[in-house]
Amino acid sequence: MLIPTDLRYSNDHEWARASGDVIRIGITDYAQDALGDVVFVDLPKVGTAIDARAALGEVESTKSVSEIYAPVGGTVSAVNESLRGAPESVNADPYGEGWICEITTTSGADFDALLDAEGYAALTNN
Repeated sequence: MLIPTDLRYSNDHEWARASGDVIRIGITDYAQDALGDVVFVDLPKVGTAIDARAALGEVESTKSVSEIYAPVGGTVSAVNESLRGAPESVNADPYGEGWICEITTTSGADFDALLDAEGYAALTNN
């Protein structure tokens, strides 16, 4: 299982990459593997205000439907529109082309509270 060291992670298996006050979010390799083949991603709406740990969408696979939780609070500033036609990108490249959305945050505290790669590896026993 791939756990990039330059990302932060939630206990709910989302990853977060900061670029200033914009946080790009997706689900981890661990999560996509557990879900199986992703067939649909319910993306949040741009402009939506979201609290940290609130549900912001869903990922549907051949096995189940799973909520996506915001690892940080803020406003949804971008979504990965390519997932509408190619949801399998979440499986093929969860840390790249399979990103879900970006949230512009006003506080770095939520991001700083997330797990680092070592902490996430311990959470998933890897």
